[in-house]
Amino acid sequence: MKLVVVSAGLSVPSSTRLLADRLAAATAGPASAEVQVVELRDLAVEIAHNFTNGFPGRALSAAFDAVTGADGLIVVTPVFSASYSGLFKSFFDTLSVSDPDALAGKPVLIAATGGTARHSLVLDHALRPLFAYLKAVVVPTGVYAASEDWGAGGLDGRIERAAGELAALMRGLSTTTAEPAGREPEVVPFEQRLAALRTAG
Repeated sequence: MKLVVVSAGLSVPSSTRLLADRLAAATAGPASAEVQVVELRDLAVEIAHNFTNGFPGRALSAAFDAVTGADGLIVVTPVFSASYSGLFKSFFDTLSVSDPDALAGKPVLIAATGGTARHSLVLDHALRPLFAYLKAVVVPTGVYAASEDWGAGGLDGRIERAAGELAALMRGLSTTTAEPAGREPEVVPFEQRLAALRTAG
């Protein structure tokens, strides 16, 4: 299976790319997926040219092929003016013009980074509607990381939950498993599941 990560971070190093990498690592093991990263920073000029001439350049065309051929997507943007970045939106605008059904039925994990927790609603008020419009299947758990979240335990838990949901959708399974009446669901830490997968492989 193929997992494609779209990162719209602009700086180097980038907290957006760091979050993207952590989500990819948490998803790839359970999904048994090959990971490819699309850095939108490197495609900015070709995206702008695509708006003016209607044709994607070679690198942008390769990025479109990667996204449309993926079994699952992780998309991560920094928050600008309480929404996704212009570069992030422009990439998906040009993709949808090229192929309106590029994301139809595709599992997508949405994530964002920002300087303050006050922008966490960007997931539900901007990203989720965008990908619903593009006909993607957005996993229930989105991940937002504010500056103070790095190193905090809550971020790890959200990453693991969202990654598990995406991995399950990529495998074509339900994100929940019915348990017999009177029995509590078993919670298995990600590290333990990953170790079991490595042993089985």
